[in-house]
Amino acid sequence: MSRSLPYVRILAGLPALLALLAPPGARADEARFTQCLGELQAKASQEGFSATLLERTLATARYEPRVIDLDRRQPEFTETAAGYLDRRVTAARIEQGRAMLRQHRPLLQRLAAEYGVQPHYLLAFWGLESNYGGNYGNMPVLNALATLACDPRRSDYFTAELFQALRILDRGDVQAAQMVGSWAGAMGHTQFMPSAYLLHAVDGDGDGRVDLWGSVPDALASAANYLKSLGWQPGVRWGREVRLPKDFSYEHSGLDRPKPLAQWHRLGVRDSAGGVLPQAELTAALLVPAGHRGPAFLVYDNFRVIMRWNRSELYALSVGLLADRIAGAAGLRRPLPADLPRLHRDQVLTLQTRLGELGFDAGTPDGVLGPATRRAISEFQRSRGLIADGQPDAALLEALGVGPPGETS
Repeated sequence: MSRSLPYVRILAGLPALLALLAPPGARADEARFTQCLGELQAKASQEGFSATLLERTLATARYEPRVIDLDRRQPEFTETAAGYLDRRVTAARIEQGRAMLRQHRPLLQRLAAEYGVQPHYLLAFWGLESNYGGNYGNMPVLNALATLACDPRRSDYFTAELFQALRILDRGDVQAAQMVGSWAGAMGHTQFMPSAYLLHAVDGDGDGRVDLWGSVPDALASAANYLKSLGWQPGVRWGREVRLPKDFSYEHSGLDRPKPLAQWHRLGVRDSAGGVLPQAELTAALLVPAGHRGPAFLVYDNFRVIMRWNRSELYALSVGLLADRIAGAAGLRRPLPADLPRLHRDQVLTLQTRLGELGFDAGTPDGVLGPATRRAISEFQRSRGLIADGQPDAALLEALGVGPPGETS
């Protein structure tokens, strides 16, 4: 025993030794976090959280440098429509979604009757958010939220989410050790932030508690309840792939330019097989995420509901297309072009700046190829007699002096 004692003492002193050996910047970050954590505990106490709760939860939170790295990290290249959709609407995810439809059919039918959300849409959200529960993250949520709350970039937002997480723990739905999720604090099968959990999570299996990690009925019922609260319209699709006439004017495209289906019909838009559009009192917007060489979609109000869950057109398209495939539909009639260039964010910044200098408003340059930038590209293309689909290509980049595109998707 006497011989092993020095080794025990060495092991016990390793954490302090490693802290001393850490780079000065890391030690400074840890010191700031420790001070901030004390301030957060004091504020939480003022808001009524008990000392017992704080001692076993917030007091033990740890600084996670990886969370800050992920928050700061930006993709080197912007993702193309083909790259985004191909990585999310996969054959494996479609097949697993169909298996989950068979396995959970009674539950899904019950939720459809209660909340009005069709089964294949709930499965699409589940598949995209956590791969049907296969990957909902292993980061301790309190560590992630405390780290982000102590970071100045979005401190107020994540402080509020941290306190909402404490309310969940205080309610007893889950223990702190079980509360794991993404680096940003999204939790469970459906990746709810704590605020969404408290507002929309429901007991779907009737056991008297809400568990988004261990209970599929709780997770799917909560997703259905959330979508209903966002305005989901029962019995209505997300949208559909359509066929455009050869001389179509792409100035009609964009979420901000919706029209009744009858007006789209008069403009020559047909369903993907070339037939007439449904005679329904629906308003739709036209999206061409890959430009004139790719598929076109008319999207309805439920598409906008999906975007209230995640404010990304490509995410919403992924949900709709995955839901269709789970329900048995075939793939796209017009495939996504495989040779779309992936633009570096610096290129997009330059593109936005040049467009602004030429009088085409792309918004504040941010390196993101969003709706405002695509609208400016479309206006520039129209001024040059090009197909004004808002899709940047090599010719456009050359005309604006941006430089050659990066790798293709």
